[in-house]
Amino acid sequence: MRHTELPFTGPATFLKAPYRPLSEPWIADVGFLGLPYDFAVGYRPGARFAPGALREASGRYAPGPEGYFDLETETYCLQGVSLVDAGDVDPAQLEYQETFHRITEAARALRQRVRLPVFVGGDHSVTYPVLRAYDDLEALHVVQLDAHLDFSDSRNATRYANSSPFRRAVEDVPGLNITVIGLRGLRTSSEAYRAARERGHTLVTAAKVRANLPWVLERLPRGQKVYVSFDADAPDPSILPGTSSPEAEGLTYGEAIAVVRQTIEQNELLGLDLVELAPNLDPSGLSSLVGARLLAEVLAVWGSTTAL
Repeated sequence: MRHTELPFTGPATFLKAPYRPLSEPWIADVGFLGLPYDFAVGYRPGARFAPGALREASGRYAPGPEGYFDLETETYCLQGVSLVDAGDVDPAQLEYQETFHRITEAARALRQRVRLPVFVGGDHSVTYPVLRAYDDLEALHVVQLDAHLDFSDSRNATRYANSSPFRRAVEDVPGLNITVIGLRGLRTSSEAYRAARERGHTLVTAAKVRANLPWVLERLPRGQKVYVSFDADAPDPSILPGTSSPEAEGLTYGEAIAVVRQTIEQNELLGLDLVELAPNLDPSGLSSLVGARLLAEVLAVWGSTTAL
């Protein structure tokens, strides 16, 4: 049963869902798993604090017994959808291999229990071990909303940083394809860009989204099993400043939701992550509230397009 107390009362869990660790037997429609790891960040740390901050902020958007009321369709969504907070993966701090092993095993366990696993980082390096938990699929298409490719082979002799998760993922997970939406910035690696293009990835800049959003939506995958990876630096920093490497001229909230909505409506969503939110870099709390709202809205879209 969901808690319906005020946002600032009761234990802080994702959307006030009941807490059920993976060590206990349970089944649910949606399961949240925190990944508080940011030792792979090359610039400003703090993403380790995101799962806790998002739990607290998400109390603002906890669905009531009837779910969410959609103003556009005048209907309720998420009615009858069970939510569980599965807690956090305990990182091994500087031992990245052990941390990634724990994340992969926890992600596999979560996939066995829920219809939609939701992973909350943490820096973007955690997406790599999460995707390893999907290696049983013949094909998986990742829709990555991000200011950066995160496809570097290495940076400063480091191959497992937050700039390389998708390069490592395509090496270890068969049948993986990637569409990136929102690219921008002055530090793009030409090697990473060429490698992604040669592999057939779809790369869309934020400028193209602003110029012609319908054209961008037409280039999203259709009829596939998909995983959405949402980097907190995809939106413009004016609406989400609390992130390690913000880039100006980012996506609006509406543009980002349009991309996610279209992705969900024309594919089968098998997983979602929200990464790179660093709440310590935004003392106003706006970034955590926007991140929590994003998670809630994605679930609302998923619930309205998925049969129970």
